[in-house]
Order: sequence, then structure tokens, then C-alpha cells
Amino acid sequence: MPALDEIWFTRCPVPTATGIAYKLGWLTEAFAADGIALRTLQESGSELGRHHYDHRLPTLIREGGNMLSIAARAQGEPTRLVGLTWIEESQLILTRPDTGIRSAADLKGRRLALPGWSRNDVPDHVRGTSIARGMLLAGYKGALASAGLTLDDVDLVETEDVLRNIGGAGRDLGPRRSGVGRLWPIRQLAEGRVDAIYVKGAAALDQAREEGLVVAVDIDALPDRRFRVNNGTPRPITVHQSLLDDHFDLLVRFLAVTLRAADRVAAQPDKLREILAFETDGSAAAVDQAYARLHEGLHPTLDPERLALFEQQKKFLFTHGFLDADFALADWVDPRPLEAAIALNARIPEPA
Repeated sequence: MPALDEIWFTRCPVPTATGIAYKLGWLTEAFAADGIALRTLQESGSELGRHHYDHRLPTLIREGGNMLSIAARAQGEPTRLVGLTWIEESQLILTRPDTGIRSAADLKGRRLALPGWSRNDVPDHVRGTSIARGMLLAGYKGALASAGLTLDDVDLVETEDVLRNIGGAGRDLGPRRSGVGRLWPIRQLAEGRVDAIYVKGAAALDQAREEGLVVAVDIDALPDRRFRVNNGTPRPITVHQSLLDDHFDLLVRFLAVTLRAADRVAAQPDKLREILAFETDGSAAAVDQAYARLHEGLHPTLDPERLALFEQQKKFLFTHGFLDADFALADWVDPRPLEAAIALNARIPEPA
């Protein structure tokens, strides 16, 4: 097989072990001696950016939202799931102070914004890339379920999708290019067109503060993790089958370095504020609030609980029309690279 001269990776504008390891310089250093360049789609500025969504780049390692990775697999891409993280990242139901909504039970009979289906230049991924619609719908479903309610108990008001050009040439990928600040229908809520919306992450906290919005439901505070399952919980690490088959050792090395980055966060959770602010488009204050528990789930695993929660998300996406087909999760999982990376991680010295 030909030797690799570059490895591509991609992540969403959220905290990831991959992003942290890259910003620390550890990933670049780990492959430099072999003449292998580490390249990220977020900084490529090229047509390759579309592979964040379709996963058709054979040397790509993806750590990002599960809607796109599940959709790619459902549409036949030969990818494998090699790890899952669980990041508590400030999932909230916001409202205005004048609505009287102060709990999940208060959502009954109220108007909740639901972005429309995406229109983009990846025609075969229109449903999977309707990220705003999927995230808000899942957020509402979880919050309502915590109060014994269902989506039938609320009035879903369809709004324009705010990321209609999501698939184009890397334009809307990653930190500072993601459009994450435009993901949530905050304007519709502030102007009174709806009564509540779901939001996630640091940038949304900044926006909510600017608009004078208040928290109606803190989804992260709900004791049952099933209510918090969404696009980023659990968050998958996926790779192309050919990378597994042809360059297994390089994939293991990559994962070992990201595991080490996750260990660093667990040991020193307050030393990465600048990196997280860059990765998430959020202010320092919002990062502190949104990711106070970051270190608890950044370490990827394939344990039964995370796999069961991931299966819940896959079923949700299929049931609500975000997937063209269902598939068996067990056939997608390959635990070998992560197992090998854990073993390697115990032997390699920590980067400076």
C-alpha cells in the first residue's frame, strides 16, 4: 500500500479531544518525524470541506456531531465507529422573562420554534444536514419527556433554516467559519413569534445574554441521561474503512494522542479556556459556564451505556425522517483501534 503523506481530520465547533490535541501541537508533533502532515478541513479553505458532511475522504478522521456521521453511514458510506464521547455542553430551553415558562411542564401548549429542512449543495445529504431542525426537535423531545409530555403537547412553529448553505466548500465549517452563532432561532424568540427555543453551547449563552432571555429548562441538570441525547451527546469518532484496513497503526497513534489530550483536560480542566473559546466561538465567561463539566466525558469509550444512548439517537433520527435508511449499530462499531490506542497511550511519554 502507498505510504501516507497527510492525514485529514475534522471536528465541529465544540470541545473535542481531537481539537485540543491539535491546538496543543501534539498531533502535528506525533506525525512530523514520519513526514506526515496533519490537515484539518476547518482550515483547508477548499472543496474538501464537503467531506465533513459526506465522509468520502479515505484518510479522514471525524470527531463531530452524530447527525452527519449517522446519515453518511445510512447512505452507504463505508465508515466505522471507533469511539464515543459524552460532553455536557449547556443544553437549555430558553424563553423570555414574560412567558411564565419556568419548567419543562410549563411548555405544554406553548409555541416552540422548529427550523425547516436544509437546502444545500449536498443533495444526497439534505436530510442528514438539517442539523438545526434535528437538534431543536431532539432537545424538545428530551425536555418534554422529563415532565411526562411528548411533542404532541406543544405547538411546533416552523421557521426558516438558518444554515441553508451548510454543505458548501468548507465555508461553514468549524471555529470562526461555522455559523454556529446563527444556528439558533433566537431572534424569533426575542421578537415574540415563539415562546421557547432549544440552544446548546457557549455561543448560544452569549446570544441569550445579549437578548435578555432566560433559562426555562436546564437539560444538563436532568438526572436521566436519556433526556440529554442529541446531536452532540453522544459524539462519535468515525473513520473510513480504508484507513482501518491500510493504515491501522497510524489511526491508533492518532487516537492515542487524543486520549492523552483528554487526560490532560481531566487533570487540569481550567487551563484550556483559550483553546475552548477558539473551538466554540464563545466568550471566556460562556465557556466557563457551558463546559464546566468538560473533563467528565471527553475521554472516548465504546461502553454499553454510551452505545445504548447512541442507538436511541439513531432511532430518533430514523423515526423523524433524518435518515434514508436504518442500519444495525453493531455492524458499524469497531473497538480495535481504541483498544490499541489505550494500550499505546500507557507506553508513550506525554508531549511537552
